[in-house]
Amino acid sequence: MLNNSEYKILCLGDVVGEDAVAKIRSTLPKYIKDNKINCVIVNGENALMGKGNGISPSIAEELFYSGVDVITGGNHSFASSSIYSMLDESRFIIRPANLHSSCPGFGSTVADIDGKKILVLNVIGRIYMSNSALDPFAEIEKILEKNKGKYDLSVLDIHAEATSEKFCIASEFDGRIDIIFGTHTHVPTADLRILPKGSAYITDLGMCGPENSSLGVKPEIAIKKIKTDMPVRFELSRNPIALEGAIFTFTESKLCDLHQIRI
Repeated sequence: MLNNSEYKILCLGDVVGEDAVAKIRSTLPKYIKDNKINCVIVNGENALMGKGNGISPSIAEELFYSGVDVITGGNHSFASSSIYSMLDESRFIIRPANLHSSCPGFGSTVADIDGKKILVLNVIGRIYMSNSALDPFAEIEKILEKNKGKYDLSVLDIHAEATSEKFCIASEFDGRIDIIFGTHTHVPTADLRILPKGSAYITDLGMCGPENSSLGVKPEIAIKKIKTDMPVRFELSRNPIALEGAIFTFTESKLCDLHQIRI
């Protein structure tokens, strides 16, 4: 169980493109040290944007080398076939649990990070997302039951489009999962809070990607797509990178502080 010392978990939003990976590499190690971060969880399913979608083994390794402990996924988890074997072999990169069981990888992991066992779960939404996704509520229940008594703290990444769906999932598991955050929409929401039964919650962490962009894409290209509905080639914005997320601090397994960050 947790002792009296503080334990800090940093959660970062969707990593978008090579410039964001480079900023994480140059910034995160010092940030972890300066802020006494114990555990880092990052959504990495967009890290290859600009060179395709998804994430590659080399980028995953670069994120791990930078101090990331667990990488979560989403609707682009399988976009690059190069990652399939790593999803099957590593317990530190996961994909949504409520996808078909034949898909590569795992939907959760219990990782021993800085002396604490952290259960990390990942699900994908079904509203405006994946028509083939299974019931996220049922899959989360299965994971919690399977891992009962095997972890100190738990973290859930809900990769979903609809804010209502994210909140409903969070409400269902309020008090049973310590940290619940949303990803996918790439915009940080202003609702970081403690839910009635004690879970920390935010609808979306935001993204690690170019400022003043459309999900990381050059605005003029996204505007053309919206105006004309014609095919366009998405190009990554080269604007300065911001890393967005939140830090959750625990003492004696109880949440004592939470705040958003932008680096």
